[in-house]
Amino acid sequence: MSFPASGAVPSPATGTQYQITRQTPGGRAEARIAALAGGLRSYSVAGTGYVETYPDTSLPPSACGILLAPWPNRVAGGQWTLDGKVQQLDITEPSRGNASHGLLRNTGYRPAGDTAGQDSLTLQAEIFPQHGYPFHLIHQVTYSLDDDAGLRVRQSLTNVGEDRAPFALGAHPFLRIGSVPVEDLTLTVAAETRITADERLIPVGREPVAGDYDFRAGRRIGDQALDSAFTGLELAEGQHRHRLAAPDGRSVTLWSAPEFGYVHVFLTDQLPGRSRAVALEPMTAPANALNSGEGLRWLDPGNSFAAEWGIRPGLDG
Repeated sequence: MSFPASGAVPSPATGTQYQITRQTPGGRAEARIAALAGGLRSYSVAGTGYVETYPDTSLPPSACGILLAPWPNRVAGGQWTLDGKVQQLDITEPSRGNASHGLLRNTGYRPAGDTAGQDSLTLQAEIFPQHGYPFHLIHQVTYSLDDDAGLRVRQSLTNVGEDRAPFALGAHPFLRIGSVPVEDLTLTVAAETRITADERLIPVGREPVAGDYDFRAGRRIGDQALDSAFTGLELAEGQHRHRLAAPDGRSVTLWSAPEFGYVHVFLTDQLPGRSRAVALEPMTAPANALNSGEGLRWLDPGNSFAAEWGIRPGLDG
């Protein structure tokens, strides 16, 4: 067994770090991606950061930046039924007794192809058949930087097993605009419907957005706390768009393809080093989809599914 030499710099807790860059009219765009959970560690344009990050010695706090497959959010009690047989997933959210954020949260993604000196990066990870989810899939992600300095993320899932598999995809980016306090940002969520949930954050119904849950015209975040999913998302030029705007006029937009018909909004004061943080999580299905069937898709053996989302500074929503 070998150990790092005295004085050696330890490897980041999230494994190998990959960087992509692109020189654009708006300045140099850069993104850093971790092997662990294929997570987005940083993204900046002309020196301004647009996502939250964390120290190299830490694991992703509050799932910061990670990818979610083969389901996003939660499965109630970690149980669901397949062909009349109850499936039991590991409980990965003990405080609420749920299986949370899929099966790749603690998996290292590996490059799929050459990654040196490029403005795009493709990683992949394998989901092996296991208790609670007896299917064999490959989750692949491509991060790329566009001409306008936007970050584009393409997630795909391929069924390499012998059985038809249920799935949903998602991601957990925390957005920011440089050093502007999140409390001072205005959040716009183009959604008509809020999914109501119980104390375990498992959906129990839905209601039209109203009051503190209506972000369609933009609301200053302030000290509001929120952990809720939305649907009935508006489409603008074929995309769902949700936006953060700073008092100085700068903005950042989370956009997603129509397949991502849900967005989970998480406003928290629990992200280390930040008085407040905001995650805008694109999802193809809401929490507990393995039980409710809402938004759930099925993938035949040999088939693939793919959809895109991204982050774009300065795009009007």
